[in-house]
Parts: sequence; structure tokens; C-alpha cells
Amino acid sequence: MKNFLPFEKPLSELEEKIEELEQESISRQIDLSSSLEVLRQEFAEETKLIYSHLTPWEIVLIARHPERPKLIDYIRYLIPDYVYFCGDRHYTDDLAIFGAMGMFQSKPIMMIGHNKGKNTKENILNNFGMANPEGYRKAIRLMRLAEKFNCPIVLMVDTQGAYPGIAAEEHGQSEAIAYNLREIFQIQVPILVIVTGEGGSGGALGIGIGDKVLMLEYSIYSVISPEGCASILYRDSSKASLAAEKLKLTSHDLMQFGLIDDILPEPLGGAHRDHKTMLETVKKEIQYFLDEQTPLNKKTRLDRRMEKFLKMASYETSLNLYQSSS
Repeated sequence: MKNFLPFEKPLSELEEKIEELEQESISRQIDLSSSLEVLRQEFAEETKLIYSHLTPWEIVLIARHPERPKLIDYIRYLIPDYVYFCGDRHYTDDLAIFGAMGMFQSKPIMMIGHNKGKNTKENILNNFGMANPEGYRKAIRLMRLAEKFNCPIVLMVDTQGAYPGIAAEEHGQSEAIAYNLREIFQIQVPILVIVTGEGGSGGALGIGIGDKVLMLEYSIYSVISPEGCASILYRDSSKASLAAEKLKLTSHDLMQFGLIDDILPEPLGGAHRDHKTMLETVKKEIQYFLDEQTPLNKKTRLDRRMEKFLKMASYETSLNLYQSSS
């Protein structure tokens, strides 16, 4: 049985029927392929129906699904010969940020991202992908290393936010994120940003600046988590579903507002149901990005990157967004 979400109850029931029929076919040694095909077709149609009417909160749940491809899945698939790097050269190594360099289509790339982990033990070890200042300092160190070797960078975002603990604040959490925001604009090699799950607040922005920003179809990107927003606005974190609607955090919302460049389609039922297809989609998009960026000279690239983000805060852009939402 797969890990089904609350709104996927009809799928859970169909999956159970399919498994029971498969077991019966084996135990009784009879051919039930026609009946199984009917159930599988019904499962696909029901999945398509459910995923065509998702609420923002349901998309949040999909973005957090424990079986979605994680950073290490992308790295192992895209650069299997990778070499990983540790430490920020100031204090320590933060496992919530993982960075590795390897060969992609016979050319080197650097991949850096939030590292949530694939099970409970890894989640705790990696602080659920919520980075301390050391993580962001490691990230910018690796970006500079990539720049030194003229190596393109892929940044993969998946975090609820930067770690809000006392130690993180004492070590300069806000300064580390702000420093990255400034410095990434000066990195001269191509930078692709992909939000693969959760893009939470400054924790995401700390490695969220690039020449192109993409989101997986059922990922989210927001200034605060729905639970945090509900606690502030409604004094009740259980109203997170209501906050999710107000936050406009889905990929289609962000695309409409001009804050991202494109949406990567996910397999039917979400990336967690078909890792291979999702990994292939990301692979093709990275290749397209590199083909697009390679001919540009460094000055043109930096100018476009700066212009891209300055445009988001312009009066004209804000006015257009206000009028479109009114």
C-alpha cells in the first residue's frame, strides 16, 4: 500500500482492491488480468479527476509528501559520479544543505539544495532541511567554487524555512541569508533554481536566486508556511487550509504573478508516484537551460539576472498584479 493523502481515499480503496485481486490471482493460479486492467483504468481515471480539482491546501500536502523525490535522488540520477563537499570554512558542516559536483552530459555542474532526508532518522539528522547559517555559508562557498571552474549551478529548493532556533540567530541567520542574496547576483556562471517541494520564506531565498526559476507543478513557494500564517492572522494554526488559499503559494499562482519562469509538469498523481518520469523531466529542463545560457557572455547574464528580480518589485509590476487580483 502506498502512502495516500486524506483526499486520496478513493484511490486507497481502489489500490486495496487491485492488491487483493493480484494476491487471489497468484494464490488460486487463475488469470484475472482483464479484471485487473479494468480496476487499473478506473484508478487512473479517478486519479486524473482528483488531481484536476486540487485545493491549495491539498497541493501543500502533495508538496510535503514523504515519497516525493528528494535532493539526493536528483543528484544520483543526474550526476551519478558526484563528489560532495562539506563545511562552510567558518564554523561547521550543516547537513541540511548538500552540495555536489559531477558530470552532466559530459560537462561538469554543481548541484546544491536543501537535504530533508528520506526517512525519519535522516530527517532528524538533517534538521528536516531547515538550514542554519552554516548551511547558507556553505552554499555560497560552493557557488564560488563552481564559478572558479566555470561550472553551471543548479539550486534545488525544498524547505519549510530557515531554522528558527536561538543558536541559528546567535550565529547570524538573517545576515547569512542576506549575504547570499547579494552575492548570488554576482556569481558569473549560469544558475538554475528549481523548487521541488516546499519553498519556505528566507530559507528558500537563501539559495533561490538564479537566471531562471522553475517550480514543479505541485510544489509551493511562499513567504511563510500556511500553519505559521494561520497562527499569526487567525491565532489558530488549525486554519492552515484557509491561510493556504490566501497565500497564493501554488506554482500557477506564482506563474501568474510573474515570480517564476515556468512550471515543470508532474506525472499523473504527483512526482511521488513516478520518480523516473519526474527525474527525466528535470534532466531535460537542465539541458535546455544550459543550451540557452551557454552562448551568453558574463555581463549579459548578470545584467539579465539583476533585471529579472528588480522587475518584480517595480511599481508597474505591483500595480498590474493588484489590478489583476481585484
